[in-house]
Amino acid sequence: MPEVALVGKTNVGKSTLFSALTMLPVKTEPRPFTTIKPNVGIAYLRVKCACQELGVKDNPRNSICVDGIRYIPVRVIDLAGLVPGAHEGRGLGNKFLDEMRNADGIIHVVDASGSTDAEGRPCPPGSHDPLQDVKMIREEVKLWVLGMIERDWSKIVKMVEHGPANIEDVLSSRLSGLKISAKHVSRTLQELDLANKKPGSWSGDDVKMCVEKLIDISKPYVIAANKSDFPESRYNVKRLKEEYGDENVVPCSAEAELALRRAAERGLIKYTPGDSSFSIADRGRLTEQQLNALTMIEERTLKVWGSTGVQEVLNRMYFKKLDLIPVYPVADPNRLSDGEGNVLPDVHLVPRGTTAKELAHIVHTELAEGFIYAIDVKRGVRLGGDSVLNENDVICIVTAKRLRRK
Repeated sequence: MPEVALVGKTNVGKSTLFSALTMLPVKTEPRPFTTIKPNVGIAYLRVKCACQELGVKDNPRNSICVDGIRYIPVRVIDLAGLVPGAHEGRGLGNKFLDEMRNADGIIHVVDASGSTDAEGRPCPPGSHDPLQDVKMIREEVKLWVLGMIERDWSKIVKMVEHGPANIEDVLSSRLSGLKISAKHVSRTLQELDLANKKPGSWSGDDVKMCVEKLIDISKPYVIAANKSDFPESRYNVKRLKEEYGDENVVPCSAEAELALRRAAERGLIKYTPGDSSFSIADRGRLTEQQLNALTMIEERTLKVWGSTGVQEVLNRMYFKKLDLIPVYPVADPNRLSDGEGNVLPDVHLVPRGTTAKELAHIVHTELAEGFIYAIDVKRGVRLGGDSVLNENDVICIVTAKRLRRK
């Protein structure tokens, strides 16, 4: 399962965002995907479940379905707060950067209201520039990785120019602990026109650009412009989008989302994470203070931004940046079930471009070994092993073993 890291300086609402993301979106029975360890939790992607399109009642096993919405569990890592100089070990820099190794993507949590200074200390709203925080985080990560490369650069050059190794394999081997592959390196070199340039002739700027681009490709990011309910945040969100692109910035209010989820958990309101509104279940159970708080959330967050943004941050990371799609494997194409009769029991997140045979391997190696063909259940057609799957496909994998049983 891919992991995404929440990064940011202290006091930007990172822990609140983590708490909001890792709350169960609905009341349900105990399941084996709650908290893995103190700084790693399970959050939930929100997608339209295939049961709606197919008109069936499902029995999910590895996820949750409520009113036709499938909640898919994913791992989120809550990293220590970052400060300038982290790559040199300042603050909890070593711990932060070491734990970031496992992340497949990064959510930059910034205080869009500008009410915390560079060190995370409270300051008047609007007095600090959140763009500087994004630059600081990106710079610290870049300098950390750059240090790994520069320490061994002369050795890397010799291995490539005086040996059988190529630069893609050497760099990916050196950075394998960061989940950086030869494909990541190859794409980086192509985009920077360094593929045909000998490493020994690279300038210092070439190396720096290579590292920066490599981080962006191997660990894509989304900026969570938190505290967006402050008046000062609107201007800063606009500036963040202009600097980093609209697709990379999501205005959000972790505090508002957490308040709504807690109120829904207590039955005070009806709210589904990611929705643009909520409804009060029983006004008589709410105090005047609680009603005022809900009104403020509605006026300052939901009406301004369309949602709290918290669910959007997660969905955008996994579906847009990591480019994963949900696919539903079933054993029985007629009943849409597994061998035990559970309808649409599992949903798998797979990289866009995954083939039918690759899905078989993801589900179970034995399915891949005996693979003959697959069935696209919705269209009722056979798929060869090289057939590329689409979002929300329901797939039955037919193996030699299954045919022999028939």
